[in-house]
Amino acid sequence: MTRLILKKQIAPRIANGHPWIYGNEVARVEGPVEGGDIVEVFYGDGKPAGQAYINPKSQIIARLLTRKPEKIDEDFFHRRILQAWQYRQKLGYIENCRLVFGEADLLPALVIDKFNDYFVIQTLSLGMDRWKPAIVKALESIFSPKGIYERNDVPVRELEGLPQQKGFLSAPFDTNILITENGLKFNVDIENGQKTGYFLDQQDNRRAIQHIVKGAEVLGAFTYTGTFEIHAAHYGARSVLGLDISENAVAQANRNAALNGLEKICHFEAVNAFDVLKQWGKDGRQYDVVMLDPPAFTKSRENIQKAVTGYKEINLRGMKLIRNGGFLVTSSCTNLVHPELFLQTIDAAAKDAKKRIRQVTFQAQSADHPIIWGIENTNYLKFLIVEVTDK
Repeated sequence: MTRLILKKQIAPRIANGHPWIYGNEVARVEGPVEGGDIVEVFYGDGKPAGQAYINPKSQIIARLLTRKPEKIDEDFFHRRILQAWQYRQKLGYIENCRLVFGEADLLPALVIDKFNDYFVIQTLSLGMDRWKPAIVKALESIFSPKGIYERNDVPVRELEGLPQQKGFLSAPFDTNILITENGLKFNVDIENGQKTGYFLDQQDNRRAIQHIVKGAEVLGAFTYTGTFEIHAAHYGARSVLGLDISENAVAQANRNAALNGLEKICHFEAVNAFDVLKQWGKDGRQYDVVMLDPPAFTKSRENIQKAVTGYKEINLRGMKLIRNGGFLVTSSCTNLVHPELFLQTIDAAAKDAKKRIRQVTFQAQSADHPIIWGIENTNYLKFLIVEVTDK
């Protein structure tokens, strides 16, 4: 097997658990190399570091699959996926969950979401894409699913020399499916929805609003298909208005509200939330609870400051719309904005808005997206509820 030898100064990061190996961290490669192949990895002192798949065309030249001298074959992927499922079962994530969360499940660049008996797969690197048949076979063996679909229509694959594509990995099926979350029903469009069709990472956070929304007038911005807003209505809000720039998302959100018999309480409009929040602040509109769940503001380190400026601006505008003693519910899924920086940004927004805030809860994504210390991209979601009062 081809051997990849690391530079000596790189050893601590890899030894401490990070599976990514960058091209500039490699001292030399001994043997023939073809993208997607499994290679043996060694530290600079000759000690084995494990086995990885390699892609010389990628900035991340190799990603470790195992640190043991075990065979990488179909059985390996079956075992890893079964272990991931057993972990979710222990935590109670049985019906809908992120079944495989890449590096956190020792399967770097693999995402599998489970929606009832349907599965959506993303193989985001060449090495993982090569094992797609084995992954599908494992799912069929463990779950006997009703359908498997790939959502590999993501730009990150192009960095690996892979095409963007989506389609069935099983017999065709209706890709508009119905799921139940926290006792509510939601339509999921796994073919055309964002990411894999639904944001499972907020499923626990959506329960966290149940006490603060009772009897409240609620405004939600960047609602996508209305999950937070419909939860608010379900938990006893007096009225709920959700805003999103996508007319398709708003149409689906209104359908989801009707599906749960909440269409008289919960209403959605297709508008630019950035503009509306600013204008409504000038107009003096007030709400008891404002919820902000924007998309990621940046994917590159060069634009972190722009992302921070964006988060500060929308949270400042949100706070200005909150009645004295009301609540702000705010999220960030931008991986590069770490938790401390996010909290600092909200604090700065409060100061500029001349508001005093009191933290109610601060948490990450649901536990079916486990966090591995030392692997920053596994700790990406920030979810915060604060009480907002006048100074």
